[in-house]
Amino acid sequence: MPGLALAQARAMHPDLAVVPEDPAADHKQLDELADWCVRYTPLIAIDPPDGILLDISGCAHLFGGEEILVHDLTSRIANAGFTLRAAIASTIGAAHAAARFTATTIVPPGAEHALLQTLPLAALRLPADTVAALARVGLKRIGDLLGLPRAPLAARFGPHLLRQLDRALGREDEPLSPRLPVAPYVAEQRFAEPIAREEDVLGTTERLAGRLQPLLERRGDGARGVELALFRTDGVVRRFAVATSRPVRDPKIIRALFVERLTSLADALDPGFGFDLARLSVIAEPCPPEQIGLGHDDHAAEIDRLVDRLSARLGSRRVRRPIVQDSHIPELAAGLVPAQAIATAETGWAEFRQFASAAALSPRPPRLLLRPEPIEAIATVPDGPPVRFRWRRALHEIVAAHGPERIEGEWWSEDGGPARDYFRVEDRMGCRFWLFRAGLYRLTATPSWFLHGMFG
Repeated sequence: MPGLALAQARAMHPDLAVVPEDPAADHKQLDELADWCVRYTPLIAIDPPDGILLDISGCAHLFGGEEILVHDLTSRIANAGFTLRAAIASTIGAAHAAARFTATTIVPPGAEHALLQTLPLAALRLPADTVAALARVGLKRIGDLLGLPRAPLAARFGPHLLRQLDRALGREDEPLSPRLPVAPYVAEQRFAEPIAREEDVLGTTERLAGRLQPLLERRGDGARGVELALFRTDGVVRRFAVATSRPVRDPKIIRALFVERLTSLADALDPGFGFDLARLSVIAEPCPPEQIGLGHDDHAAEIDRLVDRLSARLGSRRVRRPIVQDSHIPELAAGLVPAQAIATAETGWAEFRQFASAAALSPRPPRLLLRPEPIEAIATVPDGPPVRFRWRRALHEIVAAHGPERIEGEWWSEDGGPARDYFRVEDRMGCRFWLFRAGLYRLTATPSWFLHGMFG
């Protein structure tokens, strides 16, 4: 009983086992149970502190009816060592009340009124102080509210009371917010005998992708993100996700990505006593038709497939590519982004090749330091190139110089700092460097010198 003192509870039950409360562990366990319940429906929400809501609209017939679905769910969870009560109703409020305050398993549509009128007000999921305030005026059951005027109730106890009553009776819709996004394309396979081998898992993945391929083709879509969920017989759910650079439909390509993904696991697949259900979910986007023929250049597609394989094995954040940024400042002119993020047919690898070609034709060094490093430099004239400089304790005598090339930051931004005069210089050893002077002599008496990159 909530609020009962521990001493009183032990006096009533001397053998009572006492365990310290751990809300974080309870929430984690509830979240794991909700994850396992995805085998029945993807529309699942947590009902804290100890409930799980499942929207089984259109799903019950897949299990043979509502009674069989409830029996399967309760027996599986009970076999895992949990005590539970479950109920099905046409409203969330009625299902919550039936599961916690009655022995009813299925509430027929339209029977919510008869079910609720004999139940205590706590069945409406009201705050404890509201239930206590209602009890002080003699209102203890839901049926006590049904015949009363609504305006005085709302004025005295607030609109939440009537909203919960209307939701339980089906007079007002109560939305269910799924804890996970629902994929538009889903295929699943149940196994009469659990599977455990990795080859069986990959074969099942290819078959499920083959089922989704005709549907993707009819709608003109292709997979950009694919998740494989494997349900173990002991209630553990293993999830593996891969992404693609461009929309794909070929089951063999999807299988190959999961081969790389499973290979990259730090631990084994760990099937336990086997997987009894596999579900493939696909996030898609429009997939335009590709031109094929004698003049078709498939280098971009080959690069995309390479990026997908590397991203599946190493992780998408570790496989990146440079893109051109709208800035004249050299260290800000290019950036690194996940290769799969924008490697599309319109702005993908063509932009990368354009950037690489521009870099090859411009007088920029192939090796650019991540940050310009300060150096000590001496110039014969204030605005001229240096004749010697010291970098990392090494002195370099300059025999040839070209410049300056002035680069200034955008007037609307402070990222670039003061104006820079860049010089390409060569020392006596034949090493060539890219130096710049930060600041102008007419603005400062002692401008700073930096080394930004090396040639060759």
